[in-house]
Amino acid sequence: MSKGAVGFVLGSVFGAAVGAAAGMMLAPRSGAESRAMAADAMNDAWDAAADAYEKGGNAVADRLNNIRPSVDATTDELRAKIDLARERMDQLRNTISDNVAVAADNVTAAVSDVAEKVGAAVPQAPAAEAADVRVEDVAEDAEGTEE
Repeated sequence: MSKGAVGFVLGSVFGAAVGAAAGMMLAPRSGAESRAMAADAMNDAWDAAADAYEKGGNAVADRLNNIRPSVDATTDELRAKIDLARERMDQLRNTISDNVAVAADNVTAAVSDVAEKVGAAVPQAPAAEAADVRVEDVAEDAEGTEE
């Protein structure tokens, strides 16, 4: 500890001791009377604190009881809206699924129709024999003539 902190602690202890001694010598009542008065004051303070705590608790409980119906009503309203939104989402999901299935059927039918029309419009060519194709690499010499 620093020198200043030690001095402060010693000064505080010395001051408390001097104060206690002065209090005992200058007290207008005897020790028993002073202790009885202090006990009565503490009991009165304790009773007042207990009463204040009880009043505060009752006030909070009353306010909560006043607020609770509106909170419950709001909660019920929100739950109803959430349920309605879920129902709408399910309806939309079913509608979209049905529309996709119908669109897929329409596309399949259209592709089949086009394929039939193209197949009917293009005459069938006889199968041709594969031709033998060879690729040769022709190199040029320095004078520009082929080898």
